[in-house]
Amino acid sequence: MPANRKDQALRLIEKAGLARPRELEAEGISRAQLARLVNEGHVIRQARGIYVVSRHAPTETNTLAQVAKRVPGAVFCLLTALRFHELTTQSAFEVWIALPEKARRPRLDYPRLRVARFSGHALTEGIEEHRAEGVVIRVYSAAKTVADCFKYRNKVGIDVAVEALRDFSRKHRGGANDLARFARICRVSRVMQPYLDAIA
Repeated sequence: MPANRKDQALRLIEKAGLARPRELEAEGISRAQLARLVNEGHVIRQARGIYVVSRHAPTETNTLAQVAKRVPGAVFCLLTALRFHELTTQSAFEVWIALPEKARRPRLDYPRLRVARFSGHALTEGIEEHRAEGVVIRVYSAAKTVADCFKYRNKVGIDVAVEALRDFSRKHRGGANDLARFARICRVSRVMQPYLDAIA
């Protein structure tokens, strides 16, 4: 590969943060050229179908960036969103994503995914977009995530939902209206009310 072509390819991959072969092909970098860059040590295969330049420094949101790249329709939810918003002390060993009721379950070798099925406004409301390592990641807002934890309390545990509510109330003092709105959307207003009263 000519030096200028190689530099151009490396710039493209670096700008993407995490690059997929088909995205690079759309930019004129063939799979054979990508394989050559990997063999020469300029590019690393970070996960199946994910490539980065060798000097790429992964951040703590690297796993989320990988999932967002490979499952573009996913929204990070529940324990993963709680960790993202620093509303829990729980460590999630899996990445929690929300998908529509009928969406096909993604098959990733890594990381392990937990899929929660959402529908209607509970699926589409409260989505924030953030950037992680050059990738747009979609995460439910802190208030939406707290309401979701009460809705899915049988999956995450009521103690996790209550801890998240306490942390949210401490960190987002003006967030009561947001919380009430998402409690209505998730149909958990009556479930949450006693806990809201207790921490008021």
